[in-house]
Amino acid sequence: MAGQDDRDEMGVCLEPPEFVTGTARVPAGLSTTATVPFEQYHRHTAWDRPGGLANRSGAGDLDVVVYSARKWARLALGGNPTVLLLLFVPDEEVVVRTEAGAELVAHADRFVSRLAADRFLGYLRAQRAAMTGARPGRAELVDAHGFDVKFAMHALRLGVQGAELLGTGRITLPVPEPDRAYLRRVRRGEVPLAEVVEAVEDAEARLLALRDSPAVPPLPDRAWVDGWLHRAHLAYWASLP
Repeated sequence: MAGQDDRDEMGVCLEPPEFVTGTARVPAGLSTTATVPFEQYHRHTAWDRPGGLANRSGAGDLDVVVYSARKWARLALGGNPTVLLLLFVPDEEVVVRTEAGAELVAHADRFVSRLAADRFLGYLRAQRAAMTGARPGRAELVDAHGFDVKFAMHALRLGVQGAELLGTGRITLPVPEPDRAYLRRVRRGEVPLAEVVEAVEDAEARLLALRDSPAVPPLPDRAWVDGWLHRAHLAYWASLP
């Protein structure tokens, strides 16, 4: 809901050659001299306040993560629901999209597989466990509603988006109606726990059925993704001064 949530931004970057074919490294943090291979960059404005890393993001906060193309591809090929969303961001929400990025988006279906189905199922089950107290939740939400409504909303969202991905090769963002309105009702605590649990179980059953469908390939198209990584890096390096 506008004004009440943080803003999440995700990006993918191509690394200079010294970070791919050489031994270049980046600082491991602001307060250490240690270095690590570059895989991703994080920026969370909530961490700037007293309390640092313990702070949760809230209204007006900005959360940014930028993955190296190689790490993003590994996660996406494994079916990670969070990184796959980057392929379906509406054009009006995109800050920058290069030619390499446009090619990647045009071939989003290459990442659809039973691996993705299993990852969506795993994330859904983890959110369900958290919403019912099998894992620590947000005490203030549990006190107000009897269960963690945010985990509940995310469990159902994963079911909706996973089913669309497996069935169509796409994910519509934002979640279309009437699902979006129902998710908002769940998030506000307007849906009883018993109904939410039943809805999550139905979503899990749909994902299981789609996962076992012959229309869903067992593995993603790794050869195409490797080719994209190769072409994209060579084109970027050729453009460097």
